[in-house]
Amino acid sequence: MTALDLSSPVAVVGTGTMGQGIAQVALVAGHPVRLYDAVPDRAREAAAAIGARLDRLVEKGRLTAADRDAARARLRPADDLAELADCALVVEAVLERLDVKQELFRALEDVVSPDCLLATNTSSLSVTAIGGALSHPGRFVGLHFFNPAPLLPLVEVVSGFATDVTSATRAYETARAWGKTPVACADTPGFIVNRIARPFYAEAFAVYEAQAADPATIDAVLRESGGFRMGAFELTDLIGQDVNESVTHSVWQSFFQDVRFTPSLAQRRLVESGRLGRKTGRGWYDHREGAERPEPHTAEKRQPPAYVVAEGDLGPASELLAMIREAGIQVREEDEDNGSRLVLPGGGQLVLTDGQTSVEFRDVVYFDLALDYRKATRIALSASQDTGARTVSEATGLFQALGKDVSLIGDVPGMIVARTVARIIDLAHDAVAKGVATEEDVDTAMRLGVNYPLGPFEWSRRLGRTWACSVLDDLHQRDPSGRYAPSLALYRHSFATEKREGAS
Repeated sequence: MTALDLSSPVAVVGTGTMGQGIAQVALVAGHPVRLYDAVPDRAREAAAAIGARLDRLVEKGRLTAADRDAARARLRPADDLAELADCALVVEAVLERLDVKQELFRALEDVVSPDCLLATNTSSLSVTAIGGALSHPGRFVGLHFFNPAPLLPLVEVVSGFATDVTSATRAYETARAWGKTPVACADTPGFIVNRIARPFYAEAFAVYEAQAADPATIDAVLRESGGFRMGAFELTDLIGQDVNESVTHSVWQSFFQDVRFTPSLAQRRLVESGRLGRKTGRGWYDHREGAERPEPHTAEKRQPPAYVVAEGDLGPASELLAMIREAGIQVREEDEDNGSRLVLPGGGQLVLTDGQTSVEFRDVVYFDLALDYRKATRIALSASQDTGARTVSEATGLFQALGKDVSLIGDVPGMIVARTVARIIDLAHDAVAKGVATEEDVDTAMRLGVNYPLGPFEWSRRLGRTWACSVLDDLHQRDPSGRYAPSLALYRHSFATEKREGAS
């Protein structure tokens, strides 16, 4: 099954920001495009807005004047659904209400030809449920574009329970012909991106609710240590707190209130207060004119230790040993079968976060995971109230000697980056095991859909295939609610790996 022929008209129903973006994508690809909106004159206004964006593309040299003129000639507002009768594809981008979408598609079935592909751009509703209202649901598919549709490459092609393989394939190939990067997925709450991305927000909010760190510090650690483009607090302010919380709540409810997807009470209070982010001027941050952006907590300068004793293998943080030597600090290595740590001159220990807490041990400072310890510009440290002041000082000075800003946070298991990445890896394994998507499509979706520095499976391979399961096991012991319990898929993956490595 191939992509739609460029001579085939494409219709977009719903002319808000997303509808206009999808229409522009189809139009620039070469299709005749019809715009329809139930609100009178809205389609004409949308056509004018799309024309203005085409003008800007010409000004930027991204589109020729001739191609713009040809595209404008192919764009036509429609006053009635009947004008969509000859379309080969109709994409819906209307209000996120099941009854509204079902009513629209029932009406479209009476208008379009039997071989017309019908698609929804829903981000939160069940594709199966929307298609359930149709007489011929086999031709119904989800085409989930990301905003802004003309710029972001990812499209999730979602097969409902009744979607024909030929329909899903045609939608997939059409999205690819439009210059997008499609990924195929089953109809599951949140699809790929909105399902697997939940821990990025949830764990940041959980650290905040535990009063372990403020939003500015958590965001800085996620960016400067974790390698994420934006922190969770600034990103939700950009998205809109109401929008982000709505998606989280929808996924949680759709999974029958699975504790792994529990919404944040702190975010709920933010929404209730009307602080929705940039669009209202205030969210987690104050975006009003003249407001100062809060700075992350950064420790004062401390003296580095003269030496460290490396016991055992530091695993994902093994690159630190070379960096410490390069900084002129002596490293004494000792074989140690009972754990991995750096022992500081004062006798305290510096340990890569593993899901345990500092208060459980004598004089231990934990340090957080980094995407790349050489490139990281900030490292988070956590200690309990019982940790010695000298140990905290020596640990701080060590990372400062490596050129890092240091943020001291509260004694929370898994810290910030590690618990976030471990949970993302777990949800990715769970999704693949349940047939939602392939590993390759999951990695592609998370890199392109939310700009993660690595896909979950890429991260898993880099960190070691047992790392996430081990961290989550320790987290689960300290919070037995089920939120951190590793999925059966991750357990199988981890133990199979251990068995193979043991046999070798």
